[in-house]
Amino acid sequence: MASFLHRLRKGRTRHPDHDRAQPDQRVAVIGFGRFGSSLANELMRRGWDVLGIDSDARLVQKYSDQLTHAAVADATDPDVLGQLGVHEFTSAVVGIGSDIEASILISSNLLEAGVPNIWAKAISRQHGQILERLGVPHVVLPEHEMGERVAHLVTGRMLDFIEFDDDYALVKTVAPSVATGKPLGQSQVRARHDVTVVGIKRPGEDFTHATAETVVAKGDIIVVTGKTRAVEAFTELP
Repeated sequence: MASFLHRLRKGRTRHPDHDRAQPDQRVAVIGFGRFGSSLANELMRRGWDVLGIDSDARLVQKYSDQLTHAAVADATDPDVLGQLGVHEFTSAVVGIGSDIEASILISSNLLEAGVPNIWAKAISRQHGQILERLGVPHVVLPEHEMGERVAHLVTGRMLDFIEFDDDYALVKTVAPSVATGKPLGQSQVRARHDVTVVGIKRPGEDFTHATAETVVAKGDIIVVTGKTRAVEAFTELP
């Protein structure tokens, strides 16, 4: 799944002159709930320019210093989105889930505005199906997941992601080719990529511990641990 986070990695670090950011370096995040605010902060940490929108002035004030731009606005009104210039963005996230009507209206507004890359939060499979029928290209069901975790999942081949306080991560991913076809001890994944394969799952089988003698096959699911950036880089290998 091609993700806006992967494409937006070309974005620049935040600085005072934000208006010169190119459209593909910006993302609009609508809704400052737990999901939206966490995702917006993670995008800022990665160097993106983020326009945050919410109808709650208290929430906008709370997060305004953390984002590139923040606006108190009713995103269910297409004219308001037009005034904010959201139609110029190539990516937008609808973080509103509890108000299904608002979620649908905002998603529809973004589609009509021609925003090509839309991610929308759904609180149920039925909600998600409605968004998909509208034509929303990316629907997520985060449930108990935080935005930061989802931000990692949508970047590429990660199937699950957990990060710990000491910048250490545990990831479930499809095995890249550098780890397949020979025992892990011979492929030297740990020495070459600074990550450790701790588990493996083949189709139709349960997860099992990985050892130096374990041979990973193409299509196997593996569990990998290591420093966050090392794990991110490893999961992006072909």
